[in-house]
Amino acid sequence: MRDLSAGPRVLLKRLRELMAEPLEPQERLDQIVRQIASNMVAEVCSAYVLRSDGVLELYATEGLNKDAVHLAQLKMGQGLVGTIAASAQPLNLSDAQAHPAFRYLPETGEEIYHSFLGVPILRAGRSLGVLVVQNKAQRNYREDELEALETTAMVLAEMIATGELKKITRPGLELDLTRAVTIDGDSYNEGIGLGYVVLHEPRIVVTNLLNEDTETEIRRLADALGSLRISIDDMLSRREVSMEGEHRDVLETYRMFAHDQGWVRRMEEAIHNGLTAEAAVEKVQSDTKARMIRLTDPYLRERMHDFDDLANRLLRQLTGFSPRSAAEGFPADAIVFARAMGAAELLDYPRANLRGLVLEEGAVTSHVVIVARAMGIAVVGQAAGAVALAENGDPVIIDGDDGKVHVRPVADLQKAYEEKVKLRARRQEQFRALRDVEPVTKDGKRITLQMNAGLLVDLPQLSESGAQGIGLFRTELQFMISSTMPKAEEQESFYRSVLKQAAGRPVTFRTLDIGGDKVVSYFRAQEEENPALGWRAIRLSLDRPGLLRTQLRALLKAAAGAELKMMLPMVTEVAEIRAVRELMQKEVQHLSKFGHPLPKKLQFGAMLEVPALMWQLDELMEEVDFVSVGSNDLFQFSMAVDRGNARVADRFDVLGRPFLRILRDIVRAADRHETPVTLCGEMAGKPLSAMALLGIGFRSISMSPTAIGPIKAMLLGLDVEQLGRHINAALDDHHTHVPLRDILVGFAEDNNIPV
Repeated sequence: MRDLSAGPRVLLKRLRELMAEPLEPQERLDQIVRQIASNMVAEVCSAYVLRSDGVLELYATEGLNKDAVHLAQLKMGQGLVGTIAASAQPLNLSDAQAHPAFRYLPETGEEIYHSFLGVPILRAGRSLGVLVVQNKAQRNYREDELEALETTAMVLAEMIATGELKKITRPGLELDLTRAVTIDGDSYNEGIGLGYVVLHEPRIVVTNLLNEDTETEIRRLADALGSLRISIDDMLSRREVSMEGEHRDVLETYRMFAHDQGWVRRMEEAIHNGLTAEAAVEKVQSDTKARMIRLTDPYLRERMHDFDDLANRLLRQLTGFSPRSAAEGFPADAIVFARAMGAAELLDYPRANLRGLVLEEGAVTSHVVIVARAMGIAVVGQAAGAVALAENGDPVIIDGDDGKVHVRPVADLQKAYEEKVKLRARRQEQFRALRDVEPVTKDGKRITLQMNAGLLVDLPQLSESGAQGIGLFRTELQFMISSTMPKAEEQESFYRSVLKQAAGRPVTFRTLDIGGDKVVSYFRAQEEENPALGWRAIRLSLDRPGLLRTQLRALLKAAAGAELKMMLPMVTEVAEIRAVRELMQKEVQHLSKFGHPLPKKLQFGAMLEVPALMWQLDELMEEVDFVSVGSNDLFQFSMAVDRGNARVADRFDVLGRPFLRILRDIVRAADRHETPVTLCGEMAGKPLSAMALLGIGFRSISMSPTAIGPIKAMLLGLDVEQLGRHINAALDDHHTHVPLRDILVGFAEDNNIPV
């Protein structure tokens, strides 16, 4: 290890003293650039700060024309300074004026200087400004001089982040770190949330930048690295981490990074330059992130996330940070920002304080989104870069209707959304007033409106929403939020609690639907190329009959003396239903033999979500007591589109003729056999598509609790017979090219139907 000259350490010591002195911001900044110039034997040192309008403004200089301060400016990407800020990369030039990006600013008087060294002022990989030194003589600056300038740039980053420079920012302007940002994402759950950012994995804010004892800091870094490596080895050795698969690959990558000597060497060099161990970790993390954040290759970007997470773990080791200490300051109106998170992690937050969830990854069907939807909070997903652009405590607006996230919104936007929230509240009051109104259409057709659920936290909404029952209870969520396989007694107790809270209203339990994208950490599954089409749901249950029989027994015992409705997911052939019936019969015989009371009535149904069942409709209707259409998967499989793939998810319309004809065929088959049929997918929760479902013959639909009010308001003014004639004529017309969605919107407008 080469030890750098004492110069950088002397400079940092002086900067530490300057930061502690009671100086005005401009005076402090002027003295900082003066000290840097003196220490580095540079004739010029200048600090440019990035404003919210994308302009880099000269905030302080030693050597250039003082009158240019707060007047000289370059746009992001313009000139050498703009190039450094845009690329987050330093520039070391012996003759700056020969560089193609050079832009001459006459007001600065810099034409006499040739050599140029500029570094970005970085925080969490974001460019906040640029620090420059210049000399008249043509020369390249040494590596240790570059390191020294990058290190001192961290001091300026901290000064900007604390808001100290706001005092010397010209009226009407603001700095980039505090600018309003709008992030476009996908709407995963409707709603508006106003509140404050809570980072799911908070960044460690390093305030102690400058070290007193280099050797002590080197030892602290070595100890923290040792603890980090042991913790990763421990995770890899646990039994619950399978010997192969994605989780293990991630941990192996972590172990590789943790032992990377290049990473360790860069952190040690930063300590030798005068930084504390945690400041050295943050510096190397920020430098690496700035270089990698502009990569387009998905694999390399994923590795960046792995590295970033590892650096955060190391910072937590060094600072003694714990998530519990961060949770103590949980705001009353919290909007959680996360790259990705599990359903159980969301449930750890105080539900009464949650107003929204912002995810950089995930899909509308991911477990955490399902739970968030059950909690009734707005969710925006695929919000690229959201975590890096926000700080804990930032004011934020999440618009789950339009899929937008407004971080640090301007006053006018804040006011507009406050009005929007008030309007929504008034609408919700109107919907609540309909809670006890019977769902009967204008022409006297009674409609059954049920809600989807999966957790005990959902149950209070059964009464609050006015739902007539639970049309889909996802039993797998209990398994997903548990760290171990729920025992038979736990399952039985859980199902009994659900039935008790339902207070006599019907509950349709869907048997375990895991596999595919629904990963359970303690269940070892094989990696599959097409998991949605693979070993999941009823296929997995039939291959693991012990798992299924345990659940069936728990359901039978929980519903003793009551009515039990259960249905099977992902049925492909009617023979699968018969196979489960046989297992059910064995459980009934077993319980009877040992004197256990049984349900007074048992209804056995199937989910229709695999297109193959369309050619077994008559057999299906005869085999079951009821059918539930899972429109999400049925649409996905019928149209051959991955609903988690943004490029194709919206390519075809659920209200297009092909899919509505499929749904109409199901209703007609159910009518022929007098088999009750319900639809429980996303379609049921949107007024326009729910109107279409009623028009083609559905009389029972199940949706999220928050959708029941708007759906009931829609159907109360609807003449279903008239709509049926209208929509069936459009479906049977093979010559028109008018989109069916447009026809439905026109019908709603003509008949004053609120959709």
